[in-house]
Amino acid sequence: MKQLLLTAVCVIWACGATQSAFAQGDAENGKEAYRLCRPCHQVGDAARNTLQGPNLNGIVGRKAGTIAGFAYSDANKQAGEKGLVWTEETLLDYLKGPAAFMPGTKMLFAGVKGENDRRDIIAYLKQFPK
Repeated sequence: MKQLLLTAVCVIWACGATQSAFAQGDAENGKEAYRLCRPCHQVGDAARNTLQGPNLNGIVGRKAGTIAGFAYSDANKQAGEKGLVWTEETLLDYLKGPAAFMPGTKMLFAGVKGENDRRDIIAYLKQFPK
């Protein structure tokens, strides 16, 4: 019984550690790292879609391919139709290499190789709700 309780505590701790790891992104550093995204994406009160990319306000928690008025690739629209939601985890993977994560995406961007930079960008983006 003690072994089962100890195992349960370890599992709960590990899940909590995984979730808090995303919270460790630094939004201030993310503001600087976001410079890579600025040519195609906007955030903030006056953010709008551009020809190159949708605005990223409210991206965390949003279903893929769903910003009204942006011409998404078929790959992005289909991903959303299949249930892809931009969670911190999916964004972390996507930002590493968009074309590898979503073959057929229109996003012509090599990706952000540093995991800390990706986490920081996500922390920065979380500051901009819908």
